[in-house]
Amino acid sequence: MSTRTAVHVSLRDEAILTSPRWNKGSAFTAEERKAFGLTGRLPFRVNTLDEQCERAYDQLQSRESPLRKNSFLQSLKDQNRVLYYSLISRHLEELTPIIYTPTEAEAIANYSHLFRRSEGLYLTFSNLSSMEEDFIEHTRGCNIELVVCTDAEQILGIGDQGVGGIGIATAKAAIYTLLAGVNPSKTLSVTLDVGTDNEKLLSDPLYVGWPHKRIRGEGYDRFIDNFVQLIRKHYPHSLLHFEDFGVSNAKRLLDLYSEKHAVFNDDVQGTGAVTLATVMSAVGVTKSSLADQRIVVFGAGTAGLGITRQLRDGMVALDNVSVSDANKRFYLLDRYGLIKASLGLDKIRDGLQEFVRPDDEWEGVKTNAKGEIELLEVVRMVKPTVLIGCSTLAGAFTEQVVKEMAKGTERPIILPLSNPTRLHECTPEDANNWTNGKALLATGSPFPPCKMPNGKEYVVAECNNALIYPGLGFGAIVSKARSLTDAMIIAGARRLASLAPALKDPDDALLPDFGSSPDVNFEVAVAVVEQAIEDGVAGVDWGGKEEVRDKIREKQWKPVYEPYVYDVDGEQ
Repeated sequence: MSTRTAVHVSLRDEAILTSPRWNKGSAFTAEERKAFGLTGRLPFRVNTLDEQCERAYDQLQSRESPLRKNSFLQSLKDQNRVLYYSLISRHLEELTPIIYTPTEAEAIANYSHLFRRSEGLYLTFSNLSSMEEDFIEHTRGCNIELVVCTDAEQILGIGDQGVGGIGIATAKAAIYTLLAGVNPSKTLSVTLDVGTDNEKLLSDPLYVGWPHKRIRGEGYDRFIDNFVQLIRKHYPHSLLHFEDFGVSNAKRLLDLYSEKHAVFNDDVQGTGAVTLATVMSAVGVTKSSLADQRIVVFGAGTAGLGITRQLRDGMVALDNVSVSDANKRFYLLDRYGLIKASLGLDKIRDGLQEFVRPDDEWEGVKTNAKGEIELLEVVRMVKPTVLIGCSTLAGAFTEQVVKEMAKGTERPIILPLSNPTRLHECTPEDANNWTNGKALLATGSPFPPCKMPNGKEYVVAECNNALIYPGLGFGAIVSKARSLTDAMIIAGARRLASLAPALKDPDDALLPDFGSSPDVNFEVAVAVVEQAIEDGVAGVDWGGKEEVRDKIREKQWKPVYEPYVYDVDGEQ
């Protein structure tokens, strides 16, 4: 007999079997079957969750392609939430790429042709006048703690996907549950359908979204603001996660609402935080400091700029240097080459101004036919200690570039972070060979170990946002923080860096293995809560560090079956 407290549930018969939140399938006990009118609706034998997971895994393995596996798991989630999360938790490294990147990108691109049933909240620009009514209807009776929303303008490296963006919102929410313990019944996935500029979707007769060119400007801002105000009004203590917004909106919206609500943008802050942790662990290996680094960032879009700012903020907070001095450690390149003053305002987009290099630094430096300074010349001039790639320009870190970098530093820190694998700026194997095994490496996708000159294998860290963003978000949620501050993010990054295997063995990985990500995100959440309490932005007042850890464990949701009692006034 279970000693866990029974949950009072008001659904019976067909209603409980078709509720993914409450359905146990063949795991309903004999007593529960009788109480909920299920005795004749289920086969005789009562299965354990272990047995159900074994059966579901066997069924999954019969699907040959990753996309078919993704579809199977989506169907399972729609039927039995506990079984879905329990199955994936048992095969985390194998199945996360199926429900998340890279397979989810294919599912999103084919969303309208794979569509079977609703998987979240669809708010459409053409229905702006009824937005609050639609929102309340969908969330009635819910206690939402996490909202993941997207306008789907820049999805997973595949661009504008219109209404299909709901797939990335639900995938991100699932990762919060799997790796941090956010209760899935308290999450809300939202697609903000403001149209699409994807002509393939607009011309597709099966497209299920709003078939209209993407709304921009004042109309777009009004629509987004209406949505944010609904979140603030109805769920003031929730975390609002912005995902895959376009480059012109991602940072702008984050800045606009960051002091009004607890908001987070994984593309800006999550990517920046995990990269900060990676560089911090590499700096630990080289026995230097963040402020000692000369950092070249190749690709100055949303991710590149987010990484730059996070590293800069880390220097300011941890090494006590001024913002202006920290800015001077960075050299950013985009499609116009090095971002320098003479490019002019029309070629320097918003947000990059504080990192513009003065022209007098570059007098006499070789330029291309357009007068632009390319990566190799920047590396020759700067002699960077850190080289970060966010360009999606495959092969940009050439042998010449990497060898030139290695001339100027004993342990070059090289991070080709572009996704997917085919778009990496260089392979870890090449970087390792070109530096004679001296490079400290991390990548944006999984790669096999590299062989060192001494025959030892070098484990390549995967600079995966999922090692930190679930913990950052869960820490903000459980602390009831009024905002997710820079100090909280840096605290999470420091905790992640402290767990790096490289700090014990300099030839080991710069980040923990993804298989340990639930434990890693727990530690990140602890650091975030401790910092929130210290900063005075938390809505809780827990005592010592042990109490913080105990409270976080207490609030984590686990995929296990609770005992049910039928109660006409119970939960639905």
